[in-house]
Amino acid sequence: MTGLSSARQQLTPSRINIYFSTLCFFFPPVLGSVVSFVFNGGALWSVLLLALRKRRFNVDPAMMAMTIAIYAYCAANLVASIVNSAIARDALHLIPLVTFLFFPISYSTWSITQKTTLVRIIVLSSMAACFVALLLAVFQQHWLGMRAEGGAGNAIVFAEVLCLAVLVCVAGALSDIERHRIALLCAALGGTIAIIYSGTRIVWLALLIAGIAVLLINQHRLKGRNAIRLLVLLLAAGAVIAAVGFQTISGRVDFLRSDLDALAVNGDHTTAIGLRLAVWDIGLKAFREMPLFGHGVGATQALIKQGFHDQFGMDAGFNHFHNGFLTALVQAGLLGAVTLAAMFVVAARNAAVVLRNSTDPIERFGATMIVIMVITYLTSGMTGILIGHDILDSVLMVFLVSGTYLASGRQAPLPQDQALPPETEERAPAPVAEDALLPGMENRALRLTQ
Repeated sequence: MTGLSSARQQLTPSRINIYFSTLCFFFPPVLGSVVSFVFNGGALWSVLLLALRKRRFNVDPAMMAMTIAIYAYCAANLVASIVNSAIARDALHLIPLVTFLFFPISYSTWSITQKTTLVRIIVLSSMAACFVALLLAVFQQHWLGMRAEGGAGNAIVFAEVLCLAVLVCVAGALSDIERHRIALLCAALGGTIAIIYSGTRIVWLALLIAGIAVLLINQHRLKGRNAIRLLVLLLAAGAVIAAVGFQTISGRVDFLRSDLDALAVNGDHTTAIGLRLAVWDIGLKAFREMPLFGHGVGATQALIKQGFHDQFGMDAGFNHFHNGFLTALVQAGLLGAVTLAAMFVVAARNAAVVLRNSTDPIERFGATMIVIMVITYLTSGMTGILIGHDILDSVLMVFLVSGTYLASGRQAPLPQDQALPPETEERAPAPVAEDALLPGMENRALRLTQ
């Protein structure tokens, strides 16, 4: 009985959320697609809990605005398939949209977690992910002689999700939410080296832009001695990155130069740059054919394969157009591209409102999470996948749910907590629910709520 009682204590709703959140932020660069099973599995469990009335919908204005934008994008893709009479053809391609439809459901169950607890989980899980990703990248680069792709199975996806983890570590160190600043900065440096080893040039740019954004958000903390320390740290980090990643960086720059020369001199479309330009040309022509509603999500591969054959005399194929908005334009027309843009605009607006009006460190951290997600996804999506990959879709929802909750949401009470006895209701509430914390986190949470 003692063992059973202990197990029940470990599986309270709050603790389950803790374990679930840890996996969602640790898995993306380390175990790749496992995060999709975790997020979608958790969402399905949340559907059951809501159906059994063990959870209640937590409706916040920011959450509702995000839900409307996400559902509008999903509807645009469905309309495209209906207009093209291609529901049967597109059915399998429409199924991944379920991940987006889970947004309000996951938000309602995720938001039972204390914000102070969730922030620490996010920061520490991201820190652990950076260290493990570095080990994987070093092994793949130096022992296997390949571009680092971690556990994602794709160098671009690995670099993109790891970029988010690196920036979370930087944001956590600068916002003074987590004590272990040195460890966080070391993790960010290690993650950056792993991103260099991935050879993903567009994510290098995303990391730079989003990193500057994080510094600007926290500029009020970077004055006097702090500014000098930051400058020294940046110089030291730059020296380490240059020493460790020089060969990789120079090699990728040389590849870029040779690809551009081959394209300019010989019109060679078989290189990485040439293929991208070719698929962009194919995509633009496909968009002009069906500008309003698009061809449907299931037509992409056939359009690209036929376009390469007809326009370039090549036998090549891809499952996207190497530009997120161009892919949306072809698949769901202007309606799809506008609603896709609306998702990121609404998210950015929610974050901007908080950063402009709030001084609460936890709310600002949540808004920072949204900012780095928007910058990373939009920048990386210029030459690759924006959404439509299981890992990227799940991580997008993870950041939108947790970031929106931390920045603009309110904690959702459990149904059983809403009908407490009168004598219990009269007591002063504890600052942090004890079962919502992992061992050793109680003192930290109390300090943050004071």
